[in-house]
Amino acid sequence: MLNFDANRPKTVPKDAATVIVVREAPAGLELFCVERHARSGFLGGAVVFPGGKVDAGDQEPGWSKLTTPLAPRALAFAEQQGVALGFAIAALRELLEEGAILPVVGDVIDGTDALALREQMAKPPGKPGAGAFAELLRDRGLVADTARLHALWRWVTPEAEAKRYDTRFYLLPMPKGQVGIHDQYETTSSFWATPERLLSRWMNGEIFLAPPTVRSIEIFTAARTVDQALLIASTQNLDPICPAFVLDGEQPILTLPGDPLHPEKLEAPADPSAPTRFVMENGRFVGRRAASA
Repeated sequence: MLNFDANRPKTVPKDAATVIVVREAPAGLELFCVERHARSGFLGGAVVFPGGKVDAGDQEPGWSKLTTPLAPRALAFAEQQGVALGFAIAALRELLEEGAILPVVGDVIDGTDALALREQMAKPPGKPGAGAFAELLRDRGLVADTARLHALWRWVTPEAEAKRYDTRFYLLPMPKGQVGIHDQYETTSSFWATPERLLSRWMNGEIFLAPPTVRSIEIFTAARTVDQALLIASTQNLDPICPAFVLDGEQPILTLPGDPLHPEKLEAPADPSAPTRFVMENGRFVGRRAASA
């Protein structure tokens, strides 16, 4: 699913956005996940959070009338307010497309309404875009509640990967009355699970998770409630996390900023439990901390 080549010519990453939707359940905090179609061009078959590329229309003027003001941390994802809003628009558009979830002012839609909105946005057939999303909101008199998107962090695909993305991650408490379900097009299944359950399935080889997904799940193992998850999100650094693919002998490693083998000589994370690299073990990249970090 990952296609690394250290000799591959460098490509410019495309802007993208993804949303980690959380809710409280008897088992504790749960995350909403979707499984990408096996034939997807990037991370086919992987379990991910809903998200995708930023559409040019996501950053066009006029969105301020269809959205609520961004939180300060979400504004920090870009130097220009309109660009930052565009990332949030892309995040919610993709969330509606892939998960039938959409936070709106007043929580005036439920799960059935969200499904109907997704179906309407998908007509005529084809990949919905920002224009269709904006038209949908105007027709229904809805205001997308972008203020509920809490900036988590930002990951950039390594230069050694064929397809690269500069992805802004958001955390979103599940909107009241909604359910969440995959689209059976880009995604083939969806489910809610605790961080511990997700990591257990991953370690047992039942599901495939990309390194940024693994790390995003790991940090929420310390949360039992939505409020605790929001607090964790608020403490994360918003500087781009740029993993670098290297070979340590024959061992493939994805190094993170702060690892001794990473080309950027930065300080290692202060948290001793935070990994500085992902090492290939049993066909998956597992987070480890370098001994000298």
